[in-house]
Amino acid sequence: MSKKNKPKYTRVAQLKTDEQLLEHLESIGAELPFRSEVGSGPDSVFAKKIKLKSGSEIGNSLCILPMEGWDGTTDGKPSAHTKRRWKHFAISGAKLLFGCEAVAVNPEGRANPNQLMINEANFQDFVELHDMLHTEHEAQFGNTNDFMVGLQLTHSGRFCKPFRQDKMEPKILYYHPVLNDKQGLGEDYPILTDEYIDNLIQDYIKAAVLVQKAGFDFVDIKHCHGYLGHEFLSSFDRPGKYGGSFENRTRFLRDIVAGIKEAAPGLQMGIRLSAFDWMPFKPDEEGMGEPSTSGEYNYAFGGAKDGLSEDLNETFEFISLAQSLGIELICVTGGSPYYNPHIIRPALFPPSDGYLPPEDPFLGVARQIKVTAQIKEQFPEMVIIGSAYSYLQEWLPNVAQAVLEEKKADMIGFGRMVLSYPEMPADMLNGEVVKRTKICRTFSDCTTGPRNAMISGCFPLDAYYKEMPEAKKVKEIKSAM
Repeated sequence: MSKKNKPKYTRVAQLKTDEQLLEHLESIGAELPFRSEVGSGPDSVFAKKIKLKSGSEIGNSLCILPMEGWDGTTDGKPSAHTKRRWKHFAISGAKLLFGCEAVAVNPEGRANPNQLMINEANFQDFVELHDMLHTEHEAQFGNTNDFMVGLQLTHSGRFCKPFRQDKMEPKILYYHPVLNDKQGLGEDYPILTDEYIDNLIQDYIKAAVLVQKAGFDFVDIKHCHGYLGHEFLSSFDRPGKYGGSFENRTRFLRDIVAGIKEAAPGLQMGIRLSAFDWMPFKPDEEGMGEPSTSGEYNYAFGGAKDGLSEDLNETFEFISLAQSLGIELICVTGGSPYYNPHIIRPALFPPSDGYLPPEDPFLGVARQIKVTAQIKEQFPEMVIIGSAYSYLQEWLPNVAQAVLEEKKADMIGFGRMVLSYPEMPADMLNGEVVKRTKICRTFSDCTTGPRNAMISGCFPLDAYYKEMPEAKKVKEIKSAM
């Protein structure tokens, strides 16, 4: 593709009126629900309370998604950066914190050497994090009776980098012809044994017991973004009891849930799920994203055989299983930030290891909203949380209200947006005009940092990060791209 043929996408900030936005969406074929008038206050759709069968109550329809900072200590404890970010979650106005961030259940399962890790040695740190969240939320909003907080438990699988920032140590479930090649792993690279997985399940259960003791309301058993829980769902070629059939590929989840019910009775559970996946993408000679392979693709859970569209039959089967296990909370996402980021977090500007978007990012937002709506229609009794709203920028409230009113989701999840604009949920609830100077413009610096062995943060818009030496390094990396 020559430079003159590379698509030029209209920036969201250029769409100043409802008419301009809607005309643009129609011109690209992006079907997004929309409301010109946005409500606020206690009678607004954003303020609707959600009651769970467990008896728990979530005070509104706004949720903070798990957001990592790659900024813990090397032994898995939170740093001052971590605590500041979590405080922002607490005072955001959202009444559900879905996992806060990914917390490893053992040392070798970390995605980076500074990932949080829960164990006996770090237990008190998580007690203090939990208590801080409640103290800050109560100080801001008066009480925490309807404030629900979970902790996301993870093992990073083929994306493990547990001990050195410059050394990947993948833990894989099967030979993936595209990803193994991308990662430089031969066909003889060892796969995890069933015995290792048996022991890992016990690590999850032990972690959940500590989560409950620390005071958290639920655990998110992470099944998204190419990490280990997600890779189980596409382990069609794996032999043994954890691969092949749907029953075997979901044994990991079923055994964790059963163990938690026995060891931590009363602890609620949720799942952040990559409800669909596509084949991996790569940059072409001009940096534009294109498929890494061609022909039939057999490793996309929730994806069709063409690798470029959705097939939700097994997704529905998985969520039905989760419902039968007593899980009420499903947080919907898609794909992986490592191999097809444009479908998980639509953005105009790629991170340093990414590619230019092969489609207008509004199409990626519309896709996630559509998939989430299909899930909600299929499972009306479950609490379904949507993602991928950050790219909407100042139009987020208009689309979010329409999504909730049309019952395309029960809750709106805030991801990258909350790094630059942590109080946006509160502003929406109170009817405040959104603060344009704080709106995330999806520059992807929060990903470029950790991809280059630095912490994550909003370097362009958050003065706290803007003054750090890492901000200068991120600029230099982007200039060299």
